[in-house]
Amino acid sequence: MKRSKKLLVSALVLMLTVALCGCGGDKAGDGETITVGIPQDIEESLDPHTALAAGTREILFNIYEGLVKPNSNGDLVPAVASEYSIDDEGKTYTFTLRDGITFHDGKAVTVEDIKASIERCADAESGEPLVAAFSNIESVTAPDDKHVVITLSSADTGFLSNMTTAIIPAEYITGAVSDPVGTGPYMFISRSPQENIILKRYDGYWGEKAYIANVTFKIISNPDTIVMNLEGGAIDMFPRVTSAQAAQLSDKFAIEEGTMNLVQALYLNNAVAPFDDVRVRQALCYAIDPKEIMDYAFDGRGSEIGSSMFPSFGKYFMPELNDTYNQDIEKAKALLAEAGYADGFKFTIKVPSNYTQHVDTAQVLKEEYKAIGVDAEIELIEWNSWLSDVYSGREFEATVIGVDASTLSPRALLGRFVSDAGNNFVNFNSKEYDEAYSAALASTDDAKQTEYYKQCEEILAKEAANVYIQDPAELVAINKKFTGYEFYPLYAQDISKIRPAK
Repeated sequence: MKRSKKLLVSALVLMLTVALCGCGGDKAGDGETITVGIPQDIEESLDPHTALAAGTREILFNIYEGLVKPNSNGDLVPAVASEYSIDDEGKTYTFTLRDGITFHDGKAVTVEDIKASIERCADAESGEPLVAAFSNIESVTAPDDKHVVITLSSADTGFLSNMTTAIIPAEYITGAVSDPVGTGPYMFISRSPQENIILKRYDGYWGEKAYIANVTFKIISNPDTIVMNLEGGAIDMFPRVTSAQAAQLSDKFAIEEGTMNLVQALYLNNAVAPFDDVRVRQALCYAIDPKEIMDYAFDGRGSEIGSSMFPSFGKYFMPELNDTYNQDIEKAKALLAEAGYADGFKFTIKVPSNYTQHVDTAQVLKEEYKAIGVDAEIELIEWNSWLSDVYSGREFEATVIGVDASTLSPRALLGRFVSDAGNNFVNFNSKEYDEAYSAALASTDDAKQTEYYKQCEEILAKEAANVYIQDPAELVAINKKFTGYEFYPLYAQDISKIRPAK
């Protein structure tokens, strides 16, 4: 029997919410504006299929949608598709195009737009497909003007999470997306490099209209000026302020607390000495105390993690891995001596200067490593340099950063450590890991698949692929003239839910 899931419940809930919350004002007619501070500029192309940086994707979240999209509860809810069905073998996914949905230029979305968007991300002619899971796509067909059928080469019960991939007009696919057009609640207006990105509510949106008419994302690359910009009225909101910054703010601001949904770690280049020796990597793990880092840099906030998974991923998260390397200075020294570094060594941690939480973490690590004779130099670099040199060029020894999940799937966090993965920027290489990950992809039994993913996490911990620290707490400062901010289990800023506090 074919399994079919109607994506109508969320729409009914949204309709009831609008009916019951008249205090939000007439959204179709209000002219409210909000200015949101962000720590770095977004990527120049604004192409949702090629965006690398989480900071870019969290803004594009407001502009683009896939066939489905995540909500703040972590569920996949209707977007460009109104419903879908999956055959019993888990190989054929059929999507129904939503009635009346349009792009921001007013053009109706067609099945050809969907087909072209999926095929673009599955194209492997220039190397890997833009979406790794799309390598499993056998065909994409549009049997009529309402349905798109995606057939997989092998069964994949977790494939739906990849259907958050943005649907864009077919004619945009042949060139760079300089003036992005999506189906989301906000439409792109302009971008001034290193200054701002301006969005406007799309009043033709198929779903619940955004409350705020105009949004400006203002780049605040100097973290020392965040409080001044908030108090001076230059910005109304800043996601991810530090505890110290929050404490400096007046009572004009509310501080919302959630989690960043990041794997924050000291990421090590496994291909360069001395980090090509597992004993050195393990020594660095034994030398640190995540709780001390959270106490000093985050006012005690955050959730300790022991591998490349954070708590929001529920059944995949393994808290027991937090005890893999409880701080043991003597054991760390012994491992260094065994590896030929009895007198320690020097290395450089490259950290993007605009992320205070990562800079502060690096400072604590530097002090902790002194206990084992290791001298960690901190090099602050611009965000664009980090993307080009560290992430893309892999020209680094170590870096402190937070890795996010682009989809609601463990693959988004674990797939990057497969030996030949294009985004394996730490050059981790393990045959055992590759086999466990492949087994997870091939499994159609949820329990077995979960077991394989957990094996991957255990291998990353055992091999000390990186020095895992925490999923940091996220403190969002927002002027009390606004309300309605929602946290997501992904790295996203959903401005459509924010409204005037009337």
